[in-house]
Amino acid sequence: MWEQRLGVWWIAQDHPETLAILDSPEGQFTYAELAGSAHQLVHTFRSLGLAPGAIIAVMAPNGVTPIQVALASQEGGYSFILVNSYLTPDETVTMLEHADAAALVLHERHIDLLDGETGARIKNISQVLGVGASFAAGAVEGVKSLDELRATQPITEPEDRLEGTMIAYSSGTTGKPKGIRRPKVGGGPSEALNSAAVFGRAFGYTPFDGPQLVSTAMYHGGSYAYYMGALNVGHALIIMPKFDAEGTLAMIDKYKVRTAYMVATQFHRLLQLPEAVKAKYDMSSLAVVAHSAAPCPRAIKQRMFDWWGPVIWETYGGMEGAATIAKPQRWLEKPGTVGRAVAGVRISIRDDNGDELPAGESGNIYYETRDDFTYHRDEALTKQAHVGKQFTIGDIGYLDADGYLFIMDRAKDMIISGGVNIFPAEIEAVLLDHPAVSDVAVVGIPDDEWGESVLAVVELRAGQTASPDMAATLLAHCAEHLAAYKRPKRLEFRDSLPRTDAGKLYKRQIRDEFWKAAGRQI
Repeated sequence: MWEQRLGVWWIAQDHPETLAILDSPEGQFTYAELAGSAHQLVHTFRSLGLAPGAIIAVMAPNGVTPIQVALASQEGGYSFILVNSYLTPDETVTMLEHADAAALVLHERHIDLLDGETGARIKNISQVLGVGASFAAGAVEGVKSLDELRATQPITEPEDRLEGTMIAYSSGTTGKPKGIRRPKVGGGPSEALNSAAVFGRAFGYTPFDGPQLVSTAMYHGGSYAYYMGALNVGHALIIMPKFDAEGTLAMIDKYKVRTAYMVATQFHRLLQLPEAVKAKYDMSSLAVVAHSAAPCPRAIKQRMFDWWGPVIWETYGGMEGAATIAKPQRWLEKPGTVGRAVAGVRISIRDDNGDELPAGESGNIYYETRDDFTYHRDEALTKQAHVGKQFTIGDIGYLDADGYLFIMDRAKDMIISGGVNIFPAEIEAVLLDHPAVSDVAVVGIPDDEWGESVLAVVELRAGQTASPDMAATLLAHCAEHLAAYKRPKRLEFRDSLPRTDAGKLYKRQIRDEFWKAAGRQI
């Protein structure tokens, strides 16, 4: 079995009638049909003048469109970006401008993005290619119907195929866009996806032993890695439009799901279901459920093991590169670990001077992968992240004597809520832009469901009065400029905020206050 050619392109040739998409909002697709639809997109993009190396962004809900664009990019020589659909229009435009995206594939569900000044800016940056009936020819000025364009193109494999790559975007600690570029695998598109199948196999994905459930947002980099890893080893995908706790159990039971990717918040919501509901569904088909993005509380993970058995795998790293894997039995032996270094990775713990620390001592987590990365159009940030060949994504932790990694804290002030990274500086910048605000600190505080939630502590300008109306005004201001998941869930007022002698905001003091009050480890 292991000697078989894997990867979407070769599976489409060797097993054309095998289902690639078992269930989705757009229905079923065989591997041959999925590959053919991607070929059509390559022909379409070329007809529009998109040359190899061009950057194509896609904003679409869970479904087949993100996969089709990714596959087309990976054989057309393009770089592609999966756009977080929860970003505000301003945030989306800023990202597209930073990336210099040549095209934006936009699903009709997000048609409002094209309204007013924002829409004009987007059309000035990128060719907008609409998906859905709302974008029928001439329906939206300055937008071409991708459905109509690709319908005229053949489903045959394009000539001069070139390997493409993904650019994963997230906001940096300064609130500026940060695009992560990893090197191409090499060898050509088919060889590249065959190589990509190794990712799925590293997590115990046995070839052609699916299906895989996709219940997380498909634009999320972690989600993408796992559903593509599954697809490239022959696991048909079951794509849920959005996560629903009981609906997830129903899908697992109905399709006898073998593999899945989830985040800790989903575990929490599944465990909150009544026992009678949980008992209705059979989970015995599950073989591998991988999770990442945010640490899972030990008690929650143990309860999931008790329910589903030893099927839960954990990984640590970022789109810059995977660092560790914690197999189920290893986590049970060492509760709380995020695992040991994967093949080709070296992990070290370093102090603030960059010197390595011994086992058991906490410090900055650095690691080195076989293939390095760069931050798109930001050499300074790339250099800043590295010490020699090793780099950090900003987390604090320690290695035990056996080389197992434990996370102590997240990237300095970074907040992780429901598996999504939230950077306080971006929220602080928005609040500081309000005329009533003198100073602000944004921190993550304990949240049983989301892991952390966003708290804003505000110092008002002289002459301003703290009140519920003022809090509502500031939260409404945030709603105008920030995606919903970034907005403070709680806002408090203080007469002054703690700062060091050098003027640096001492946010840890504020954060510790709330974590201690909740009786949680700091």
